[in-house]
Amino acid sequence: MLTSDFDFSFPESQIALHPAPRGEARLMVIAKKGKLPDDFPLPVEPEGWAFGQTKDLIRILKPGDALALNDTKVLRARLHGRIEGGAVCELLLLKPRTHEAAVWECMAKPGRKLIVGKQIEFSPDFTAEVVEILPEGERVIRFDCSGEAFFTQLERHGEIPLPPYIRRTPDTTDAERYQSIFAENLGSVAAPTASLHFSPEMLEQAEKNGVTIAKLTLHVGAGTFRPVQTERAEDHPMHSEVYSLSSQSAQNLNEVHASGGRIFAVGTTASRVLETCGDERGVLHAQSGETRLYIRPGYSWKTVDALLTNFHWPRSTLFMLVSGLIGLERAKAAYAEAIRRDFRLFSYGDAMLIL
Repeated sequence: MLTSDFDFSFPESQIALHPAPRGEARLMVIAKKGKLPDDFPLPVEPEGWAFGQTKDLIRILKPGDALALNDTKVLRARLHGRIEGGAVCELLLLKPRTHEAAVWECMAKPGRKLIVGKQIEFSPDFTAEVVEILPEGERVIRFDCSGEAFFTQLERHGEIPLPPYIRRTPDTTDAERYQSIFAENLGSVAAPTASLHFSPEMLEQAEKNGVTIAKLTLHVGAGTFRPVQTERAEDHPMHSEVYSLSSQSAQNLNEVHASGGRIFAVGTTASRVLETCGDERGVLHAQSGETRLYIRPGYSWKTVDALLTNFHWPRSTLFMLVSGLIGLERAKAAYAEAIRRDFRLFSYGDAMLIL
């Protein structure tokens, strides 16, 4: 397929700059094929879809179903410093080169001044050095501290890395709202945005209703924001992201399927972990590592029964994943209807549930 097939237009005014309160964003529900059932908890429109709020997900889930949640936590991954000589620079951490987190691949600007050997100062007790320039322009940066001390410095000097299309300076609320309530494992440079819709009350009610809560981890990389630039979608080099599925979560989710329940992947990140860890029979296995799984139309799904996701950028691998679940024509029709109804888009925006 051509990458241009995944293009669509939208009003810039519908890019959400701030989040709705947790559970109160708008929700569009669409069946993978055909119409939603007549006994669906929300009114079904003649076109076959339904509308509500994200908190209505709890009414849609049935006893015996499962929510697969990505528990990654967003780093304060944007740093502002001074290069020796006085010029101001900005780094966005992308990926650690070492387990101790002392050496990172980073997006850096201004690139022309960040040559190998240059020293960067973020504060008198927090400095770094450029040690390598990668083929696509990223810099490899060695920081002067590692381990817990490094993450302490990030908390002190780093900034929440809002996506580039949210054109404002992060404020004090973003530190809380650009994290899910179940964020535990530090490592992402972007939030798994479907997770942002959950309130503590929603999860508590889901568990009371007999829904299994299973956690997994995928650390979201900056590659999630990169549009596909190849002419053919299949030629795009998919970025890798670190993931983990524990034996306990795999067992719990396998038991849900064995009992006839449905697995609801919360976000494209959770769906990629599940599909990476599932075998051809749909059985999940505990795994960890890096995944480059690239889901698009023609992909054969193995483990995911339903997907909660935000509305994604055109020509992105995320929109391609949605199209891989419901078909490109159906995905574009749903997006067109959401845009017509003035849904708020992208990371801080409204949500879609695919059943």
